[in-house]
Amino acid sequence: MREPGFWHGPSSLNSHLLKPLGALYGAIAAKRLRRKGLNAGIPVLCVGNYHVGGAGKTPTVLALAKLMRELGETPVVLSRGYGGELRGPVRVDPEQHAAADVGDEPLMLAGHLPVVVSRQRAEGVPLARAQGATVILMDDGFQNPSIVKDASLIVIDSQRGVGNGQVFPAGPLRAPLRPQLARTDALIIVGDGHAADPVAAEIVAQGKPVLRAHLKPDQAVVARLQGQRVLASAGIGDPARFFNTLSASGIDVVQQRAFADHHPYSQNEIESLIIEARRDGLTLVTTEKDMARLRRGGSLPGWAVEIVPFAVTLEFDDAALLRTFVADRLFKARERP
Repeated sequence: MREPGFWHGPSSLNSHLLKPLGALYGAIAAKRLRRKGLNAGIPVLCVGNYHVGGAGKTPTVLALAKLMRELGETPVVLSRGYGGELRGPVRVDPEQHAAADVGDEPLMLAGHLPVVVSRQRAEGVPLARAQGATVILMDDGFQNPSIVKDASLIVIDSQRGVGNGQVFPAGPLRAPLRPQLARTDALIIVGDGHAADPVAAEIVAQGKPVLRAHLKPDQAVVARLQGQRVLASAGIGDPARFFNTLSASGIDVVQQRAFADHHPYSQNEIESLIIEARRDGLTLVTTEKDMARLRRGGSLPGWAVEIVPFAVTLEFDDAALLRTFVADRLFKARERP
């Protein structure tokens, strides 16, 4: 779905009318958060959001995986596989699976480290351990209580924060904010905006760390696009952030095409984008996550050579603080019964 504008604007009639549904949804979600989960037997770190839509979870997962490897760990990602048809448990194979099978984010992540997809997350734990995992890295699932988490790191966009602060469908929150804050072990703010400052203040008041981070484009791709006029297309939670990242990198974004998060591109849509780019002399650029949806069983169709994937990584302002936090949580996880 595409997020309605009133989720991120001032108080509106739509939001007010949907508050009763939001209250019901929130009560159920808050009760669910209190359930007991499975002890995985190895440390479990979860990367999540307070709200629906994107904020930078996938780059955060990759950054944490890199850090864990530096600490001598063997991380395996555990994902629900949103958007994929396979229920799992199954290890994602980029040479065999498509996004329609396992979801776009797991397919993208599987190019970097082992990924297990399981619709019922707890059922994926044995397979993750069979892959040699010393740590399970949950991609999303903060509001899912089925597995005991040793640390929950919440990613929030500095420009959008938690929107209007209302629970779905009146707003973007997946559960009431207060119980989510109580279960947060670290907050990661992506970008230089201030919309997340009130949430950060709450986390600091609890004595928990707040980490600032920034998305850094791949410089080889930036150099390739310098001097070119670009048609940018994105089907992610916040397409505007992608377009802004391109512009901030000095890339001339002439046209923008925004689609809903996890949008399954049809052949006609892809051909239309390519035809438009050719007609206007533009270079077609998209996100790595969108590119994963274009794969067909490990390969890209011939026309994909006309599309440039724009890779980014997440860099932390205080990498030492993140390293200390993760190492401490892993140590404590192994000390508990």
